[in-house]
Amino acid sequence: MLYGAVRVVTTENVVHAALWLVVVLAGMGGLYILLQAEFVAVTQFMVYIGAIVVLILFGVMLTRTPGAEGVESNKKMVPIGIVTALLLFSVMAYSLIDSFGSDQVRPTAGNPTEELSDAIFSSYLLPFELVSVLLLAALIGAIVLARKE
Repeated sequence: MLYGAVRVVTTENVVHAALWLVVVLAGMGGLYILLQAEFVAVTQFMVYIGAIVVLILFGVMLTRTPGAEGVESNKKMVPIGIVTALLLFSVMAYSLIDSFGSDQVRPTAGNPTEELSDAIFSSYLLPFELVSVLLLAALIGAIVLARKE
């Protein structure tokens, strides 16, 4: 997963970056399976790999400009990106270690799938639906921009 994540941000081809993103998201689904969160793992595979990456690929392919093949990436920003990534990793690692220490992950007592579905379709229903409308608007916008007049 780490190699795939590095390849997502370092590859020159946008389509290859999306395919490396599939590797990273599949690895996350595998981690969810190891954590015994099967519902979240299946959702990871179906929604993120099955839908979001396809949406990204359609958006890239539909809005690709003809002269964009020769454009070089800005290599001056790589050191700033590395420093930012290391700083973010350090803050996240410190926060996790400070919050949880040596606590071990234990399975929950109830049915986690039922609790998750109750949370999504009760208190988080509005954000859930807003994200679906946003993704639909992005797809329609890509089609409108790529349409020949």
